[in-house]
Amino acid sequence: MSLDLEPDEVGPLPEEATSRPSSRVSVPRPGEPVSTVEVEDHLASLLSPHSYEADQYRVLRQFITEARAARPLTIVAITSPAAGDGKTTTSINLAATLAQTPGSRVLLVDTDLRRPFVAANLGLSPTRPGLAEAACDERLELSDVVQSTPYNLAVLPAGVPPANAYQALESARVGQLLEQASRSYEYVVLDTPPVLLVPDCKLMSQWIDGFLLVVAAHRTPRKLLGAALSTLDEAKLLGIVFNGDDRPLSGYYGKYYGGYYHEQSARAAGGWRHSWKRDRKARRQQWR
Repeated sequence: MSLDLEPDEVGPLPEEATSRPSSRVSVPRPGEPVSTVEVEDHLASLLSPHSYEADQYRVLRQFITEARAARPLTIVAITSPAAGDGKTTTSINLAATLAQTPGSRVLLVDTDLRRPFVAANLGLSPTRPGLAEAACDERLELSDVVQSTPYNLAVLPAGVPPANAYQALESARVGQLLEQASRSYEYVVLDTPPVLLVPDCKLMSQWIDGFLLVVAAHRTPRKLLGAALSTLDEAKLLGIVFNGDDRPLSGYYGKYYGGYYHEQSARAAGGWRHSWKRDRKARRQQWR
């Protein structure tokens, strides 16, 4: 599947806006009664597990599983060229899909300390300490800042945004926490800051086994994509997640998907698709 991006400018759209519709679910916390919180409706893997969209994340999970068979791959980072490309949505859905495998242990970490959205999307407590606090306080262990969900998915939220996010991520404590997480969990999925806007993502590359780059169809400029590909370590780039494709499936496939799924998915009516590219060298040349 080839990329078909239009050279539109990336606008200052807020990523994963908190004004989206949401659904109420119960999230048990250790030692506390079950509480009811809101989970954002665009998290298909959690709320619509039988939808076309959820199946696309399962295909992405299979891709990650196959890549792991060929190389060490525990810490997987999701990034994007700029804000608003859908990296947080992709991070949460991928982590939740990985956690659906029986017996799996998956940790989702929000490392975007400047604009954290994971906790808000999952309805987790915004007052409990997170990565930012643990980076500055060695007394906080990994277990002190990880929150549970009803989806067999552990989450380490960003916490309260620090005054200097880069300095917090530069702390050796962050590397120690991620190393501990890699020993305790089968997969550690990181929602990282956009790679071109701030240097945080490149700083964390030392602890990351592989990157997935999320781009927004018809919005991410080709030059921006090319710059992002040049910035990331080619040896660690797993592929591109093509997000927000509104072209309807045609012919046989359009009819097949439209009638196959029990629930009406946005994609069946012309929603979006995900794709990933393994031929990284050719793609780098194409988008420069």
